[in-house]
Amino acid sequence: MKTYFLFIDTETTGIPKRWSLPYSEKDNWPSAVQVAWVIYDENAQEVKRENFYIFNEDLKISSKSLKIHGITKEFLSKNGQERTLVLEKLSRDIKEFQPLITGHFTEFDIHTLSADFYRANLENPFLQSHFYCTMLKSKEYVVNPEADYFKLPQLYEFLFNEKMEHLHNAMIDAEITAKCFFEIRKRGEISEADFQNIHQKIESGLKFLTHKMK
Repeated sequence: MKTYFLFIDTETTGIPKRWSLPYSEKDNWPSAVQVAWVIYDENAQEVKRENFYIFNEDLKISSKSLKIHGITKEFLSKNGQERTLVLEKLSRDIKEFQPLITGHFTEFDIHTLSADFYRANLENPFLQSHFYCTMLKSKEYVVNPEADYFKLPQLYEFLFNEKMEHLHNAMIDAEITAKCFFEIRKRGEISEADFQNIHQKIESGLKFLTHKMK
């Protein structure tokens, strides 16, 4: 098991039109408009946190995404940082801490950020990373035959028996993902085999590691 854990979330311009296309098809892949990550040590003590809004002229925020997170291009022009600067900070933390990277639908966040690393002409820092996903883990807890996974607020309610308001803020979601992960671990429901199984599922969807960067 890794010594450090990095919990990450993004708010984006949209969703991929097709998941199988390479990142060179730039119009296919969404961009991050907010990215937040929180790093913890193996004792669940917070080490650091970062939270950035991103502004680049090439951003095209879909109307559906705008309704979800409410982050406008005007807001980003005043509060956002340039994409390259934010990605370089994320890359440095990944290289320094070599963490287990965890999200709720990790595959989507890593695809989105990888497309942004491609746009910025930066080295992808995820090539040697290990991943975990609380959404994939939640499959074990779902009893509704019409649902495969819990959304993050549903998982939180299941674990803590209290409701959370889903604000669609990347920092809040990263914090909640961490809280859910450590609660599941405290219950003894995460084994080394579980880590490997979920990592392999995520990795199978992240074939950019070998060919999607082109």
